[in-house]
Amino acid sequence: MAAPNITSDQSALLSLKAKITGDPHEILASNWSATSSVCDWKGVTCGFHHRRVTALNISNLGLTGTIPPQLDNLSFLMSLDMSRNNFYGELPHELIRLSRLRVLSLGINMLSGNIPSWLSGFLPTGLFNISSLEAIALRSNSLSGSLPSSICLRLQGLTWLDLGRNKLSGVIPTSLSECSKLQVLRLFYNNFSAVIPEGFGNLTVLVELRLGGNNLIGVIPEGFGNLTALVDLRLGRTI
Repeated sequence: MAAPNITSDQSALLSLKAKITGDPHEILASNWSATSSVCDWKGVTCGFHHRRVTALNISNLGLTGTIPPQLDNLSFLMSLDMSRNNFYGELPHELIRLSRLRVLSLGINMLSGNIPSWLSGFLPTGLFNISSLEAIALRSNSLSGSLPSSICLRLQGLTWLDLGRNKLSGVIPTSLSECSKLQVLRLFYNNFSAVIPEGFGNLTVLVELRLGGNNLIGVIPEGFGNLTALVDLRLGRTI
């Protein structure tokens, strides 16, 4: 089998284009053409030396469609931002193969189903196995399921986790306190229950914590006094 190259990247992106049923500004329709270099396409960034796709940013373009499994062929991809569009359906489990991925931003779409097992069991657990991930943003979709108990086992570099405004349930795992580099944690407006983990006091570089709009009970853990970097704390039913 031939080694993956820029042609593989082009084929993967054309598979995505084929799944787009709505492109109101005709950006992909007019710009993503097999007659031009993929590195010149709107929203595509290529590496300087190896000339492979390293970033895809097609956020806020009003696109409608589904996410094809062929995106897993973007083997040099480090950042994927498809937020603020109208993508629907489930996240393909094949995306777990994006071993270089650092940023995943799919917030404010219409994605549904369980968080892909590649992301977290029902949340599909594999996403949380992509150890290179530093930011996960899946806010304002319709994702269901629960967070895995070992969520931080491999995500030691995670700095940003935004799962607000979904349909997640269960308890907030205590193991989140092991994501020691976490700066932003947004779990607001889901269906989480039980108490806020005491271990959250170990998140000493946390700047923003938003847990409002859930079914949490109990008291604020004493460990919150250790969160000296915290500037935005929201526990009530606020936006």
